[in-house]
Amino acid sequence: MNWYDFAVQFADAQWHRTAGNSRKNTAKALMTATVALLRTPPAAFKPVDVRTALREFAFNTRRREEAPDEVLAILKWVERNTMSMAVWEDPAKVDEVLYALGTKLDGTRAAASSVKRNRRILNVAMEYAVKHRILRANPLPKGRGSVPKTSSAVDKRSLLNPEQAARLLGWVRRRPRGGKRLHAFFATLYYAGPRPEEVVAMGVADVRLPEEGADDQWCELLFHTAQPEVGKNWTDDGGIHEERGLKGRAADDTRVVPGHPSLTRILREHIKGRHLKPGDLLFQGEKGEMLAGSVIRRAWRSARAEVLTPEEFASPLGKRVYDLRHTCLTRWLNDGVPPAQVAEWAGNSVPVLLAIYARCVSGQLRDLKRRMEAGEDLPELPETA
Repeated sequence: MNWYDFAVQFADAQWHRTAGNSRKNTAKALMTATVALLRTPPAAFKPVDVRTALREFAFNTRRREEAPDEVLAILKWVERNTMSMAVWEDPAKVDEVLYALGTKLDGTRAAASSVKRNRRILNVAMEYAVKHRILRANPLPKGRGSVPKTSSAVDKRSLLNPEQAARLLGWVRRRPRGGKRLHAFFATLYYAGPRPEEVVAMGVADVRLPEEGADDQWCELLFHTAQPEVGKNWTDDGGIHEERGLKGRAADDTRVVPGHPSLTRILREHIKGRHLKPGDLLFQGEKGEMLAGSVIRRAWRSARAEVLTPEEFASPLGKRVYDLRHTCLTRWLNDGVPPAQVAEWAGNSVPVLLAIYARCVSGQLRDLKRRMEAGEDLPELPETA
């Protein structure tokens, strides 16, 4: 068996057991490995066309049969010019493939997280080859140093202070096209800390608002579904979003998160202003469809460009929409909310929460010193002769 035939077989085996983003990442890793295992570089085809044909068709189970003639010609050439699986017995060739998986097209080193993900995918492929007796053993190096170290800790520089958040959300609210709708979306991230794919899946019925005259104006948000945007080429039904359960939770599990009174006011105005009914999506596109990720990212990018200084805009400060979630969870921890409670609201485990946010907890040192000082000094002991 040559590598190309094996890679297609492996992609098909993974397709039915993985979600859209995992399918996409698998195709990218197999594409890079395949290019590295070609006997000769393509002469009759552009390198970019070869990579596109591999990524978008060869390793995409749903689209392979739809490949146009020019793509089929490329794939037949790749099949004829790919090395056999015996090449994995050559340590030098293994190193060459691993180098390709860790290098960007411009020759610079890829991010450590990307390298680690690609190595993980290739390792699964090798174990699949061993299981099906295509290889005798997994040829990838093991042990310390074989995979680059990565840190899950959030970058403190990405966190927003209240003034910065107010200016950004205020600019979004004044945006002529869909500003109020997007303002409510970003406010939900800032005050309640969910993942963006959980917010786009929310329905009006998932918001429990108190009576307008009630003393307690905290609301409750119910999260039970996520709709990550993976692209129509990587879902089973051809939709842009893929419906999934909550990350790290059992199927049909739910999570209830309290909403600050400020968020209660914003969501109440949003629901009333758009005349939303209980069965409607809470945050909709212009035609009532699910809010698109491209719209969300474009609005946030514009807000940063208009509100932040050039130095702040070039920095990691609030660079991703996800940084609103990071800011919320960090604020809860700094306010003294127990980590176990923050983890429950965030949909994380306590170890994962602390690994991500422990370095950002600040402002409690004075209180901690006071507690430690409250302990008694060592008792005075009588002198012995």
